[in-house]
Amino acid sequence: MKKAAAVGLAAVLSLAVAGCGSSGGSDKSAVTLWMYPVIGDQAKSQAFWGKVEKDFEAANPTTDITIDLQPWEGRQEKVTTALVSKKGFDLVVLGPDQIPQYAQQGTIEPVDDIVAPDKASYLPNSLSALTVDGKLYGVPIYQTITVPIYNKKLFSEAGVDKVPETLDELKEAAPKLAAKKVAILDYPGKPEVTLNQSFYPILWANGGTVFAADGKSVVFNGPEGVASLQLLLDLKAAGGLPPNAASKGNDIEGGTLAAGKTAMYHAATAGQVDQLATAIGAGNVGIGPPLEGTKRVAFGIPGGLMLAKHSENKDAAKKFVTYLASPEVSAALAKESGFFPARTDVTVPDQSEASEEFAKSLQYAFPGDTHPKARQVMGVLAPHIQAALLGKEDAKTALDAAAQEANQLLGSGG
Repeated sequence: MKKAAAVGLAAVLSLAVAGCGSSGGSDKSAVTLWMYPVIGDQAKSQAFWGKVEKDFEAANPTTDITIDLQPWEGRQEKVTTALVSKKGFDLVVLGPDQIPQYAQQGTIEPVDDIVAPDKASYLPNSLSALTVDGKLYGVPIYQTITVPIYNKKLFSEAGVDKVPETLDELKEAAPKLAAKKVAILDYPGKPEVTLNQSFYPILWANGGTVFAADGKSVVFNGPEGVASLQLLLDLKAAGGLPPNAASKGNDIEGGTLAAGKTAMYHAATAGQVDQLATAIGAGNVGIGPPLEGTKRVAFGIPGGLMLAKHSENKDAAKKFVTYLASPEVSAALAKESGFFPARTDVTVPDQSEASEEFAKSLQYAFPGDTHPKARQVMGVLAPHIQAALLGKEDAKTALDAAAQEANQLLGSGG
């Protein structure tokens, strides 16, 4: 058995020595999986995936598994290169926003047959998020969810008895906290922060969407989008955003939320609860449902195992995927990663109270507006939102300018 590798090392060896799916001269079927740091602690990650390799190979002695622990950085470029060059991995973990591009290219295989026996046991939104044109291209092995986390003490001190659960309540409470020199919303306007954890949740709550139904144009500059950006500008005018909102990231440690200068972050991950608890005390941390506008929705994506079209050992790879998606492994992965199972028949051992609160919002999980150019459109839109936060553009002007650039991008075919 090849041990789970430190970041990137086994990937290099696989490319240089064996090539994806090659048996390397042995009688075993070789399967390589590119895994990412869904388990944040590197030592725990290596131990977990090493055990996965060992246990599967013990039960399947004719299969040789290699799990390459890859970094998040540069994932898109490396995966694209591997698929085009037809080497590097048989399996890879991807998110819903990446699937349409590769499905369109024909470089990944549909995996409906893997899920079919247990389809009723999966969260429906986990499966739909990984589906393109009616075909499932990823087997979900975990599900994420982002919801508001907040500082109970700051709301109490400002005389706000009910922590906002709607966008209207957020705007209404902002002046009360501002009077205490506290910004109600820890909004991360730095363009490098994914809009899925900044602007988009507000857009979705207001009933908006990024792309038109046919995917040929963007519609984020419609009334819902303008209202969403105007909300941020109104909050800023009322002292409801931190002074550096246009350039700040969404890190908790060392940030304004941890420092008690902001009261709520609307799209936090479960892991960020512990960071905030360390800074302000666990008793002061609250967890709420997704902020509601015309509907309640939260960004949350499944991690899907994709099967490369070029894999030479598809049967062995599918068997390994079935094992990784099993209730037993799903439960263990959820416990170690802090994410959530993508199945309803899984009980996570020793789940924290915070995780249980986050799990209540899984029903609202939305993977974002999937499109082959979703990430490029984010790159076009984010700077214009930043410009509006800096006072350089009003809401309508900013979104119209971004839409014009985005539509040119969509029409370019590039």
